[in-house]
Amino acid sequence: MTTLFGIFLLTLLMITGMAIVHTRNLFVAVMLMGIASLLIAASFFLLDAADVALTEAAIGAGISTVLFLGALALTSERERKRRRSLSTSSLLQFGIVGVVALIVIWATFDQPRLGSPSAPVQAHLTPWYIESTRDLIDIPNAVTAVLASFRGYDTLGEVVVVFTAGVGVLFLLGTGASSRAAGAPLSEDNAGLRHYLIPRILGRLLIPFILLLGFYVQFHGEYGPGGGFQAGAIIAASVILYALLEGEQRALSVIPQGVLLAMMAGGTLLFGAVGVAGIVLGSNFLDYSVLSEDPVNGQHWGILLIEMGIGITVAGVLISIFHAFAARATA
Repeated sequence: MTTLFGIFLLTLLMITGMAIVHTRNLFVAVMLMGIASLLIAASFFLLDAADVALTEAAIGAGISTVLFLGALALTSERERKRRRSLSTSSLLQFGIVGVVALIVIWATFDQPRLGSPSAPVQAHLTPWYIESTRDLIDIPNAVTAVLASFRGYDTLGEVVVVFTAGVGVLFLLGTGASSRAAGAPLSEDNAGLRHYLIPRILGRLLIPFILLLGFYVQFHGEYGPGGGFQAGAIIAASVILYALLEGEQRALSVIPQGVLLAMMAGGTLLFGAVGVAGIVLGSNFLDYSVLSEDPVNGQHWGILLIEMGIGITVAGVLISIFHAFAARATA
């Protein structure tokens, strides 16, 4: 039954992807991309990758859709028609894509069956992670143990990439601080959906629950699906929803631009500081066991701190990017 449902989701995803490519209405394309992200998130859940599914749903279907709509506000609604001629370069491009697709399909036949206990990763790596998590870290969620402790270097690199991407976007779009006077009255362009009663009522009811879910995912990542990446995206989605309902100026009065920039850098620095603390206390970089007299408690403290750093950075970056788009739309 699970296999049939997975094939059904894959078929819907292919149909949605083809519709995205062929539609000329950019608004329809954005909506279809949100639907595609939800289908991908559902597929991740079927593959028991709940952490990745949460991230895909929050960022792909939520925040990315809002950013695309913000970009759409800067351009026309429909794609400009162009004359398309099948040239030699086009044939070459189609040929390269076709060859690569065939190679990828051929390579999949050499992969072990999904969930097969005889697969190398199940026979060697996974048992070691499970046993080591129980003895060294003692938390129920082995995924959090792997990402936050055993593969801490890799996760730190991901946080740096998120921070760098945020800085790059702000360099390209600007923070928009010059176009926003502190305490300036709301105008029709930046008042959000204040004049629409039903969205405001429903949004105000949902925002506290979205925030609660974000904090739950943040601090419950050791015991179930979640962590800093997912929590940061969910919390950012609640702030962005507030900005859409009440206007950008109101959102900036709650979390000013300076605070957002401090969040972007501060979360990354917190992650790095935890790693440096391990060196100062006489161990290795990102070795949390020395943060407490009990090595297991030290692991718990280290994971808690670096997950907080991840959540702070992700939330700061996503909210800052949204404000950068909104400032360009109203400038």
